[in-house]
Amino acid sequence: MIITILGSIAAIVVLCWLLFTLAIYALPALGGVGVGMWAYQTGAGVPGSVLVGLVGVALVFGLARFLILFARPMWLKLAVALAFVAPAAVAGFHATHGIVKHLMPSETWQTVFSVIGAVAVGITAFVRVTSMAPPGPTGQTPASI
Repeated sequence: MIITILGSIAAIVVLCWLLFTLAIYALPALGGVGVGMWAYQTGAGVPGSVLVGLVGVALVFGLARFLILFARPMWLKLAVALAFVAPAAVAGFHATHGIVKHLMPSETWQTVFSVIGAVAVGITAFVRVTSMAPPGPTGQTPASI
């Protein structure tokens, strides 16, 4: 019985670690699945739709990374970061809700803890996305270099 309890705790820890690690890939995965489903419905078949979905994932992630690295307006960088954070927070809410619904009977507390999980995953995704951007200017002008 103790081994089962420890195994359950270990499984929850591993799933939470995976959630926090893979949260920033929720938007590219969503885009890739959408494009792959579209390709399948237009007759590309399973191999073709998987390939189109992988290309869609690469394009979404590459475009977002390009915008974060090279876009000048801060509002555009923030919009790209929030586009990554929103699906990650939704995934965090549902993952946390899936865990806590087995642990507590009150639906109110399930929702409270699910919102806390969504906020935590959203903050983690925001920090990871913004860490892709280069550091700000150092204050040196080209003439002083």
